[in-house]
Amino acid sequence: MSAVNIIIGSQMGSAEYVAEQLADQLNAQSISTQLHEQPVFNDIDQQNTIWLICTSTYGAGDYPENLISFIDDLTQADDLSNIKYSVIGLGDTSYDTYNLAGRNIDELLAQKGALRVAERLELNILDEALPEDTALAWLDSWLAKTGLN
Repeated sequence: MSAVNIIIGSQMGSAEYVAEQLADQLNAQSISTQLHEQPVFNDIDQQNTIWLICTSTYGAGDYPENLISFIDDLTQADDLSNIKYSVIGLGDTSYDTYNLAGRNIDELLAQKGALRVAERLELNILDEALPEDTALAWLDSWLAKTGLN
C-alpha cells in the first residue's frame, strides 16, 4: 500500500491548505496522493489506500458544508472494515465545540468498523505554530505508524 486519499472538510480554507501541504510532502517522498476537495464516498478508493481526513469544525461544532453529503454516505454504510484511516482536526480552543467535526468523523468511522492507523491530530488555530507546520512535523511519525515510509 502506497497511496493516500486525503479527504478535505474545509469551510474557510485552513484545512484545505494543511491537506495540500501534506500532499506535497507525501508526493515528495514518492507516496501517491489524491486530494478530495468535494469528497464523494463511492468515488474514493477503499482498498489498498489510507484515508487521511483533514477537517475543520464549522459553526457550532458542525461539519464543513463540502463534507456533509460524504458524512451522510458514511452514516448509511453498514461495514467500513476495509478502510484504514486517520483524522486531522482543525479548531479553535476558545469554542466549547473545539475539533468536534474531527472527533465525530473519527468516532463514526470507528463505529462502522474502519481501522484507525494513528491517533487523531488536533490542531488549534490559536497556537503560535501554523497548523500546516505542526501537521508537517507530525507527518513522519504518522508515516512510521502506517508503514508507508
